[in-house]
Amino acid sequence: MAKKSYEMDMTQGPLFKKIIIFTIPLMLSGMLQLLYNAADIVVVGKFAGDEALAAVGSTSSLINLIVTTFVGLSLGAGVIVAQSIGAKNVSRLTRTIHTSMSLSIVFGFFLTIIGVLLASPMLKLMGSPEDVIGKATLYMRIYFLGMPAFMVYNFGAAILRSAGDTRRPLTILSISGIANVGFNLLFVIVFEMGVSGVAIATIISQYISAVWVVIILINEDDAYKLSIKKLRIYKTEFLQILSYGMPMGIQSACFSISNVIIQSSINSLGTIYIAGNSAAGNIEGFVHQAASCVGQAAISFSGQNSGAGNYKRVKKVLINCYSLSILFGLTFGLVVFALKTQLLSIYTNNPEVISAGVERMNIMCLLYFLCGMMDATANVTRGMGKSLVPMIITLLFVCVFRVIWIYTIFETFKTATSVYLSYPITWILAIIGQLIYFAIVYRSLIKQKNADV
Repeated sequence: MAKKSYEMDMTQGPLFKKIIIFTIPLMLSGMLQLLYNAADIVVVGKFAGDEALAAVGSTSSLINLIVTTFVGLSLGAGVIVAQSIGAKNVSRLTRTIHTSMSLSIVFGFFLTIIGVLLASPMLKLMGSPEDVIGKATLYMRIYFLGMPAFMVYNFGAAILRSAGDTRRPLTILSISGIANVGFNLLFVIVFEMGVSGVAIATIISQYISAVWVVIILINEDDAYKLSIKKLRIYKTEFLQILSYGMPMGIQSACFSISNVIIQSSINSLGTIYIAGNSAAGNIEGFVHQAASCVGQAAISFSGQNSGAGNYKRVKKVLINCYSLSILFGLTFGLVVFALKTQLLSIYTNNPEVISAGVERMNIMCLLYFLCGMMDATANVTRGMGKSLVPMIITLLFVCVFRVIWIYTIFETFKTATSVYLSYPITWILAIIGQLIYFAIVYRSLIKQKNADV
């Protein structure tokens, strides 16, 4: 499998430099993807009012709850692709790619059905206010029509990134992101379509991304070339994708469940806090992406090197990923913290909403590097083939503890600040637990390798 200019051999050469080269396009890709929702929120906040802003913003945690399990499966597919490349196992690689893309189509249509049918009852269960729920339901139902495209893009991009190619996914999202912003402005300002306009703009952009990534894979001449005729679900690879990806998906879903509970707590504080939390969370998403994008590098580099048996290099991957998570997280966090009022003013003209957003950003902005470190630790271990225990650690120290926090600390103080403090505390607990487990797995693999020699 000869390496092209946009691919990367992660098993040899200067590690820190390669992780940076891999991560920067990945970070930009993630930020462009965030612009999908950011463009929605900015446009509706400025041109359709605070109710529309709250409606679009209040759906994010619920949308994430529904889709993240299946996105986790795409990451599981990425682990197998990376390991197959590291081990130079072409037949396994080919089967994994065709199984992955077949699954993306099946999962995409399944998510469309779930989202359209359950949008209204789930929003009611979250306690969405009466002045918000109608528009929020409309936004979700239209948004989920784009799920087949969303899943195809995510599985396709995971394949490319596992081969070291982060540049072409960046190109795809650059063009589709520009299209999203353009259609947002057209549908909301010119046609006055409100929340339905921003939802339609988003799914158009998603289909552009999906078609483009499929064209790239079809035109490959390497082992990960996609052939429409070969699309099928291979049992062995399907079970492996489930074994690696399902724990990540369940973890993400449980994250989303805890975030839905947090969103419900914010909902209880009223429309102003919903809108302020939505705007602040959207801005902070860029800081989160800067810190956590290193986690994708961690899983890809760890996967290729563990596939090649380079376990000592895997330890260096973790150290380098920690350094970059801190660097990126603090740099972006400081910039956003310094400009928080000005950035919030892009989303809304209401000083009460801005004040509510500042309350969140004062606590969160400078601490997202902790989330990046947590993700990097868990993903390095997953790249080594251990996915279940990192999920359990995260569930216990983040999700369960966060829910307990809401039903104890928040119920005592009933303030937004008491909600937001749960994030950094749970990140620290999870880092400690993930590090202990990584050390156990690392020593076991080194011992096994020495015994085999």
